[in-house]
Amino acid sequence: MKRILFLMLPLSISGTLVAQTAKQKKPTIQERVINVDFNKTAGKLNTMFNECVGAGRANEGLRADWQQQLAYVKKECGFKYIRMHGLLTDDMAVYTEDSKGNPMYNYMYIDVLFDFLQSIDVKPFVELGFMPSALASGSKTIFWWRGNVTPPKDYEKWAALVRDLTRHFTERYGADEVKTWYFEVWNEPNLDGFWTGTQEDYFKLYNYSAKAIKSVNSSYRVGGPGTAGAAWEPEMIAYCDKNNVPVDFISTHAYGVKQGYLDEFGNSGTVLDKNPMSVSGDVLQSRKEIASSSMPDLELHYTEWSASYTPADPIHDSYHEAAYVLQKLKQVGKAANSMSYWVFTDIFEEPGPRFTPFHGGFGMLNTQGINKPVFYAYQFMNRLGNIELVNNDSTSWICRDSTGNIQALAWDFTNTHPGDSVHNQQYYIRDLPSKSKGKLKVNIANVPDGIYAVEIYKVGYRCNDVYSTYLSMGKPAQLTKQQVEQIKKQNDGSPLSREIITVKAGVPFTKELEIRENDVFFLNIIKL
Repeated sequence: MKRILFLMLPLSISGTLVAQTAKQKKPTIQERVINVDFNKTAGKLNTMFNECVGAGRANEGLRADWQQQLAYVKKECGFKYIRMHGLLTDDMAVYTEDSKGNPMYNYMYIDVLFDFLQSIDVKPFVELGFMPSALASGSKTIFWWRGNVTPPKDYEKWAALVRDLTRHFTERYGADEVKTWYFEVWNEPNLDGFWTGTQEDYFKLYNYSAKAIKSVNSSYRVGGPGTAGAAWEPEMIAYCDKNNVPVDFISTHAYGVKQGYLDEFGNSGTVLDKNPMSVSGDVLQSRKEIASSSMPDLELHYTEWSASYTPADPIHDSYHEAAYVLQKLKQVGKAANSMSYWVFTDIFEEPGPRFTPFHGGFGMLNTQGINKPVFYAYQFMNRLGNIELVNNDSTSWICRDSTGNIQALAWDFTNTHPGDSVHNQQYYIRDLPSKSKGKLKVNIANVPDGIYAVEIYKVGYRCNDVYSTYLSMGKPAQLTKQQVEQIKKQNDGSPLSREIITVKAGVPFTKELEIRENDVFFLNIIKL
């Protein structure tokens, strides 16, 4: 017996030592706490995030599946405006000339598209471009669909086209409606791929365009320069001021990757910028430039933005994109009047029709209408109540609405990209498990007593993460109808949980969640 005890004693001591050592080495659980008060409001929620969304080109808007997808994202995400290229390109059959060189106008295709937009309560953010070939001074084009990027051969004929089109819009939709639209002149004229002329040539084009629009109605809103990389803003304002040219807003673009601005095939490779203020820093700088100019009250519209400027970047399909978008929009704050995500759908043919269901396309939905993680980021923002609560947490919004419902949208953004040695095109196609970031605790004081339903929604690794589902299927080059339905069903945005709770007077509402890298949580607290 003593022998047995003797043998057991070291084991007992050893076990105690192991337990103590493990206890000493156990990492402290990270805890992030969001404290808000139901009665302390910060004012009306700024909804610049869903003012506008992008689309590839106007002709794609004649497709039934494009229209169905836009109606869906309008319903779920609440976008008010849409901007697209190619309104005046030859495939929209807008302009030609007779044998004597007299202009001939036709708006039948535009009418079909804009009538549809009106039917779902989406307004056009009218981008004037590209050049009809019969009006072009040269033959240089861009993209598979050949948008002509040369200046007009005759600026008076260009102005006459813009004037007639604006007059047509007025007759068809009424001046009061068109006053709510925006007219933007051209796209990224600071890149020679999009504009073969000089900056001076662009300003001339803008001058003729703006005056043509205002000649129809002085209240119509026109602006530009729609540049890449937040360029030409002070120069644009100075030109308009000096030459008495009307301008109602400044527009430009920003993307979150390093190197280059134009790569529709993704061949050069992209790297997600490690700068924590990429994109948002450009927006804040743009606002500063406007504020210090001779026209400090001009609206600022970022008419394109995303993590990457190429429609062949797998970050667009990744769950990382949802947290990225929320992070940037929160950082921008009130600096921009709109931030137009580029784009809503992978029905997008700049490099030509795509051959695989997930190819790094810009869209919130893939070609078959499958919701990507970034779609849910916009859906969650659209579900926020209109009253924002005072909140010191920099990566969340807590809101309420007039009926007493409460919404909490919180996320973690962690840039896990390994750095310049690896392109997005190699990194974001992998299975990328997320690491724990500890606990997230949401405390809401002074919630009125009563019975509430609490719904919890999530986007993150393998949760509403369609690309991971696609990987688990072996990345088929083509999806069957059954596979499409399976991916949709597994990533349909249903709540993780729903419970009924009773809130008592004087007792704060508290919810604790396990949060991982690039998780997005949406809490919907519904007063019953």
